[in-house]
Amino acid sequence: MPSPQGASSPHRNEHQRRRDPRGPAPETEKRTRSMNIAIIGTGNIGSGLARVIGRTSHGVVVSDQQGGTEAAAKLAAEGVRVQAADTATAIAEAEIVILATPYGASTQIAGANDFSGKIVVDLSNPVTEDFSGLQLGHDSSAAEEIAKLVSAPVVKAFNTVFAEHYAGDLTLGGLKIQTFVAGDDADAKAKVIALAEDAGFEARDAGGLSNARYLEPLGYLNIAFGYLLGQGTGIAPAWLSA
Repeated sequence: MPSPQGASSPHRNEHQRRRDPRGPAPETEKRTRSMNIAIIGTGNIGSGLARVIGRTSHGVVVSDQQGGTEAAAKLAAEGVRVQAADTATAIAEAEIVILATPYGASTQIAGANDFSGKIVVDLSNPVTEDFSGLQLGHDSSAAEEIAKLVSAPVVKAFNTVFAEHYAGDLTLGGLKIQTFVAGDDADAKAKVIALAEDAGFEARDAGGLSNARYLEPLGYLNIAFGYLLGQGTGIAPAWLSA
């Protein structure tokens, strides 16, 4: 699959880890081309993602039930370049649509809008109302259920990241926070990996969309560590290699 920077190497993440992070990127490594990103949902997660993506070269439009104007104004006051639009307009003008809403709301949005020609990113963890577990798993996932409702490739990403991290530099202990990216469409997944790395993550290719069945329990485990087991939100899962 094409690399996030436009070169066609599936091993870019390994190359990035080996390169001295203090040195400049090689001149041959191209910057990701700019894309239009719609973020549907302006809660802590949606606004946080808009904050880090809005500081890249990508165009960002935020939307919520009120049209996203209040959230856009708050981000603009922080010096973040974003625009606001109603949901249908935001989706229509975007290349990548991030559903930054709870699972139930995401299915409603997916079923009520036209996503033809878009890439849909699901970051939900389908937790029960009492946070005692997940609503579904083993034989399906939130991402796969959303994929049934849209005529567009769906990519799972960002579901293991607490909102508080978006106020910082997306690092913990000197290492970039990882996001795990799963999807069946290689081009769509490559574009989401590129977007995540532009925002400051280390993006890890997590295989096909069915692997969301394992990423969502990982997201729930992160929630359990953070809230139920008292570790707080200054944590994030990571997949390490020698």
